[in-house]
Amino acid sequence: MLYIVATPIGNLEDITFRAIRTLTEVDYIFAEDTRVTKKLLNHYNIKTTVYRYDEHTKSHQIPNIINLLKNDKIIALVTDAGTPCISDPGYELINEALNQEIKVIPIPGASALTSAISVSGISMRRFVFEGFLPKKKGRQTLFRKLAEEERSIVIYESPFRIEKTIREIEEYMGERYIVVAREITKIYEEIIRGTTKEVLDKLSKGTVKGEIVILIKGKED
Repeated sequence: MLYIVATPIGNLEDITFRAIRTLTEVDYIFAEDTRVTKKLLNHYNIKTTVYRYDEHTKSHQIPNIINLLKNDKIIALVTDAGTPCISDPGYELINEALNQEIKVIPIPGASALTSAISVSGISMRRFVFEGFLPKKKGRQTLFRKLAEEERSIVIYESPFRIEKTIREIEEYMGERYIVVAREITKIYEEIIRGTTKEVLDKLSKGTVKGEIVILIKGKED
């Protein structure tokens, strides 16, 4: 069987007992970045062998993993941080495992998406998740489409493009109330709330680092 295991997004204590047991008991772990995963495994004294599975290796690793599963090996898939397959590689492997009638089991846990939503102060009864936006082609078209979206909107962004993205939100969607959550669960965790202008002003006063989640209030009548 194939376990899809959520791992901490920053604070190493944010992992379930079940996840630790699963990572200890499986035959192999496939990880997006073996160096990151080994830090977690070393912290919990887990000795399971780790192999790389990411966008660059998936073409040959998928048949390899399926072959191991068919030979009764038990495997765990993890990402750098958080829950696998959310803006990370993995769905192709799961799809192929399901096609081969291999059991796929989720081990729930930390997620930057749900963590940011929980403290946003924005109604999230209905929301749309866009992950990372296109860097060039289709970017303006998507912004214009999102401008008409009445549901709350969640996107991921890097620290290198955060200010540009907020300016584009204001340009194509109008001045909106947004929440920027960065470095969630880490030492420099920060939640910035306000209009696009207010948030840009706060960001301009310091250096922005770390993974970022942006929440945008939907269009109001």
